[in-house]
Amino acid sequence: MTATEALLQLTRDGLFCPAGRFWIDPWRPVERAVLTHAHADHARPGSERYLAAAEGELVLRRRLGPEARIEAVPYGAEVDRDGVRVSLHPAGHVLGSAQVRLEHRGQVCVVSGDYKAAADPTCAVFEPVACHHFVTESTFGLPVFRWPETAEVVDELHAWWRGNQEQGKASLLYAYALGKAQRLLASIDPSIGPIWTHGAVENLVEDYRGAGVPLPPTRRVSEAPDGTDWSRALVVAPPSAHATPWMRRFGALSTAFASGWMALRGTRRRRSVDRGFVLSDHADWGALIGAIEQTGAQRVWVTHGYREPLVRWLEEAGLEARAIAARFESEGDDR
Repeated sequence: MTATEALLQLTRDGLFCPAGRFWIDPWRPVERAVLTHAHADHARPGSERYLAAAEGELVLRRRLGPEARIEAVPYGAEVDRDGVRVSLHPAGHVLGSAQVRLEHRGQVCVVSGDYKAAADPTCAVFEPVACHHFVTESTFGLPVFRWPETAEVVDELHAWWRGNQEQGKASLLYAYALGKAQRLLASIDPSIGPIWTHGAVENLVEDYRGAGVPLPPTRRVSEAPDGTDWSRALVVAPPSAHATPWMRRFGALSTAFASGWMALRGTRRRRSVDRGFVLSDHADWGALIGAIEQTGAQRVWVTHGYREPLVRWLEEAGLEARAIAARFESEGDDR
């Protein structure tokens, strides 16, 4: 077994570190798991023990259940796993998201999980980590994906909200419940009008507040009294609420969806929403390339999303690159 193979292998249960006898974001229950973050395609219940970043412990417990055995450690702290030095470093994706750094016998491997380079007031900013072997996501691994500045997107959202108010319509914004919704709430101007949330969003808003993340005042839609005037309101809900009876209470309304997929022509129409805002919690093409270059890694594994185009680009740049499969390509709540 080479030094690289001792650090990381792809098995039927996901990425495995043989030297340390643990899995990273395992696909099935295992004895020892190290987690990058709390989205369901990375954090699966049922493992005996978990290691994760302390910043995201509350949202992770909501995912895994109160009985889960979670060792929550600060970013940068080293943990020994049978001679493998393990540390977690900010990924900038959502609250508590982490890159997993493994060091053993002079070799360093970093498993990035999901990440973004853009600043986010609700989580620690992405931290490049030098390594020999880097495992990167590629959710938006095509040159067509280039994100606008967040401030521009928020200005567009404000204009849409105010325009709906002038027309007497509620503003119903779809945003993934963990990460995207809180990032939007932390960025918008609450003086424009009242902010209401779907229960799935508000549960996680409470966890973010519990972790010390400042967010504007919000109220659960389920707590609204009969006769509530929704015409000035912004309502934040997960995409799963679209076209359900839950929407009927708002009367006249305009719908919008915040997602990186809104960068593709026709996506808004397929989603059957009035507006699309291009905002993603994943790296765009330029950020993916930049992150890989900053690691200095000569070996890169590419997982999730558009793997092959990124692998070809990396090979042309002289790197050893490989596409690896993922059991859960997307839980559908973090794009």
